[in-house]
Amino acid sequence: MVKNWRKGLVLVLFTVGIWGFKPRRVNGATDQGDASALGVMFTSLNSPQQLTGWTASNGDPCGQSWKGVTCSGQRVTEIKLSNLGLSGSIGYNFQSLTSLKELDMSHNSLAGDLPYNIPQNLQRLNLAFNQFTGGIPYYFNQMYSLQYLNLGHNQLQNQLSDIFGQLSSLSTLDLSFNSLTGDLPESFKNLTSMNSMYLQNNQFTGIIGVLANLPLDTLYISNNHFTGWIPDQLKSINLQKDGNSWSSGPAPPPPPGTPPATRNNRNHNSGTNSSPSDGVSGGGSSKSGIGGGGIAGIVVSILVVGAIVAFFLVKRRSRRSSSDIEKLDNQPFAPLASKEVQEMKSIQSSSSLETKTFDKPASINLRPPPIDRHKSFDEEEFSKKPIVVKKAVTVPANVTSYSIADLQMATDSFSVENLLGEGSFGRVYRAQFDDGKVLAVKKVDSSALPSAMSDEFIEIVSNISHLHHTNVTELVGYCSEHGQHLLVYEFHKNGSLHDFLHLSEEYSKPLIWNSRVKIALGTARAIEYLHEACSPSVVHKNIKSANILLDAELNPHLSDSGLATFIPNAEQVLNRDDLGSGYSAPEVTMSGQYSLKSDVYSFGVVMLELLTGRKPFDSTRPRLEQSLVRWATPQLHDIDALSKMVDPALKGLYPVKSLSRFADVIALCVQPEPEFRPPMSEVVQALVRLVQRANMSRRTIGTDQGASPRTNNPDDTHDYMS
Repeated sequence: MVKNWRKGLVLVLFTVGIWGFKPRRVNGATDQGDASALGVMFTSLNSPQQLTGWTASNGDPCGQSWKGVTCSGQRVTEIKLSNLGLSGSIGYNFQSLTSLKELDMSHNSLAGDLPYNIPQNLQRLNLAFNQFTGGIPYYFNQMYSLQYLNLGHNQLQNQLSDIFGQLSSLSTLDLSFNSLTGDLPESFKNLTSMNSMYLQNNQFTGIIGVLANLPLDTLYISNNHFTGWIPDQLKSINLQKDGNSWSSGPAPPPPPGTPPATRNNRNHNSGTNSSPSDGVSGGGSSKSGIGGGGIAGIVVSILVVGAIVAFFLVKRRSRRSSSDIEKLDNQPFAPLASKEVQEMKSIQSSSSLETKTFDKPASINLRPPPIDRHKSFDEEEFSKKPIVVKKAVTVPANVTSYSIADLQMATDSFSVENLLGEGSFGRVYRAQFDDGKVLAVKKVDSSALPSAMSDEFIEIVSNISHLHHTNVTELVGYCSEHGQHLLVYEFHKNGSLHDFLHLSEEYSKPLIWNSRVKIALGTARAIEYLHEACSPSVVHKNIKSANILLDAELNPHLSDSGLATFIPNAEQVLNRDDLGSGYSAPEVTMSGQYSLKSDVYSFGVVMLELLTGRKPFDSTRPRLEQSLVRWATPQLHDIDALSKMVDPALKGLYPVKSLSRFADVIALCVQPEPEFRPPMSEVVQALVRLVQRANMSRRTIGTDQGASPRTNNPDDTHDYMS
């Protein structure tokens, strides 16, 4: 009994002893990463006095009273700093706040690009009424828990990327009062929880059919450049639509087989027991007409289609083996995948408004066809038939169709004086039009795309026209006449990075260190967009300094994006022209096979060019120095050797820490084994951290000024992140 009592006393004292430390853990026990992130944030916001309780170091947000900060246990869960006149940025390691659920920085004076390092577990993000510029980062596509996103009343530009496919929890989206352009992205269809959407006062174009089946209660789309018709499903909600160019008159009929418009999904918050089947039942005579004549019509249509399918199936079966017939008998709807039905559907779908997807005919909506659509049919016989699907390919709406005569006039008949360069897929010419506009015209070689492949060329144009990013050269037009295939791109007056780095000083002034880092970061963002925002991913396959174009402010623009992906025999062309150039990853040299990781390797080589000023392969150098990667890689982690291999044109004007971190990123990218190379999103984050740490420390050796090579502008005072 005494023993038990003593044991109990010891246990109580032990417990009290532990609890005795509890107040100290509460007072100073904020998660180390959270406390550090908020300390950096305080400094990045220029240490404002209005953030009472905040401190740059050794702070305890959860144990002390920090303005606007809410915690749960040791973790920061909410930051609400609205309407405090804040400026600056949120800091470089903000993503470590993994328990943060709400961030409200609205009604302040934050500027620059939207942050790339927002915690992925956020549920509510409000950055409205600030001065953010640029586009919406594709990093947002990883914020799967996001329910509320407000970026309204900023200065955002560019077209929306297809980044909304995974945001199925998002219920409120406000992008109003910006300068966003282009068509609405197809991934808007995946916003299956969307209740309220505010897109007013932008420069959006195209039709709004992508919004038709969302469970919207409120939709504001006024003061844009939308065209076409308002879908019936949207006419009964809280809709503001003035200030657009809507089509008048009755809307054209939907493609054959499209189910009738319904508002079933709009009752998601109502108290009634509605279900998908309730939309055509209950409600009296007002729906009996639809239930009678409409359903009967659909049944008749199905029977007619079935009869046609059966007719072709009988013809096919007479030529098939008994085993093939057994396979078809086990797939009752497999005849729907036959070539004749696909041709019939492609002809029917040609009258549809939506022509963005050129290789997918309209669906009959009876049952999805089997995945292997053509395997069970005689492919040799079908190859002799005209491919009607190709005839359904139409001109993309967001690019201009030029005639050969137009381009001949603008390029002075493609004169040598207007030749800008020559790449793997053809020559590029400077084109100046009568209105003063200057563009770049690429004549695609017949070896890359034979003259007979006009339909394929239009598909290529269509695919490339969907690539929109600040750091990707924009396709603005094309020409397909007399067997000639030409692409018209935006023009960048400062030429290519290759010219900047490798032309003699007689023609070009050297790039300062800050500009080199900015070029690396912008190019990395372009590749990240192609790899991780595009669906399916776009492998560039031809990343090199000659394909990185610089505008008047030395911002990089990756050219030839999509060409090697969409041209059928592009890899043969690249293997012929670029192997041995110094940019190709080891696995490409061995097998000729490109991948996302081979792009990462090529980008690492470009970073080496920026670091050393050397060409990737230079036969004029000593044998052991001819291959840049082979020569430089062993020295990347030796600070003394590193300082000796830096481009002499920099004349020692660079921050040593920034140089070392830059080299660390290079070493990861040029790993010989592709599986050890990082994804481009990690490369971007590493470069962003490099930049923000440099901006934080303000210890840059030398000056941020330098000459802009092909202009007489004496100042190059651009920030790393511009």
